[in-house]
Amino acid sequence: MEGPTRQRERVDETEAETEEAGCPECESDSLVKTGDGELMCDDCGLILEDENIDRGPEWRAFNHSERQSKSRVGAPTTQTMHDKGLTTQIDWKDQDAYGRSISSEKRSQMHRLRKWQERIRTKDAGERNLQFALSEIDRMSSALGVPRSVREVASVIYRRALKEDLIRGRSIEGVATATLYAACRKEGIPRSLEEISEVSRVERKEIGRTYRYISQELGLEMEPVDPKKYVPRFCSSLGAGDEVRAKANEIIEVTAEKGLLSGKSPTGYAAAAIYAASLLCNEKKTQREVADVAQVTEVTIRNRYQEQIEAMELY
Repeated sequence: MEGPTRQRERVDETEAETEEAGCPECESDSLVKTGDGELMCDDCGLILEDENIDRGPEWRAFNHSERQSKSRVGAPTTQTMHDKGLTTQIDWKDQDAYGRSISSEKRSQMHRLRKWQERIRTKDAGERNLQFALSEIDRMSSALGVPRSVREVASVIYRRALKEDLIRGRSIEGVATATLYAACRKEGIPRSLEEISEVSRVERKEIGRTYRYISQELGLEMEPVDPKKYVPRFCSSLGAGDEVRAKANEIIEVTAEKGLLSGKSPTGYAAAAIYAASLLCNEKKTQREVADVAQVTEVTIRNRYQEQIEAMELY
């Protein structure tokens, strides 16, 4: 078994002559190249060549932290930036490499450099619009508290929409918000249209209309939202216990199997199940409290609640 510190690989075609000659000591043709750039015999261990070019780093590292600190590679490319993070960026801090404040003359010079750097990063109006859209996606994602993967997916969907010329005739903010909602559904992160519209500058109707158009044109295969995904967050906001959470999931499962979920809002359905579960578990929450957390009306909760208790035969 080959050791991890001495990774070996077979010689390439450029060393065909040496390979044909074989080892002069044991006449074996099993020649390998070590990680140090040496050509050696795998049977007897004789070093045949030791002046090969070592393409590894000139420094040594003995643990992960040392390896990370000495690595010269930059940050990975990302779809959340219009230039994919490949261009340079001047730091906003007016400090030198040692953390000391710079002079007023240098501060003015750095301000001019930052301004010109921002200008040359976007070469035309298209890139400026893309930069604005991606910054809006990043802002709304931060306000919603969604993970980094959702931002990446939303940026990819927006770039696809831009490539297919689906932005024309629609607001950049509206399309950016719709792609973020699509990314949340794609990644299984429960965020309703009401929550998305709260952090956006676009009305709920426009978001829904743009989302349907983009998902249809790009062929985004979206599964129906499972109401059970809203239960943990709603219960946490209400301060409900694990018993209420488990009972609400049970109510959703049983009633969904009977076909009650078809055509219903998942947030309202989950809110009604939590309200019913709180009554059954003696942790009563008012309809008003549940409605405020789920951002639905009390009428919706009453209607769904009545349907659910009838299906569960809990009269």
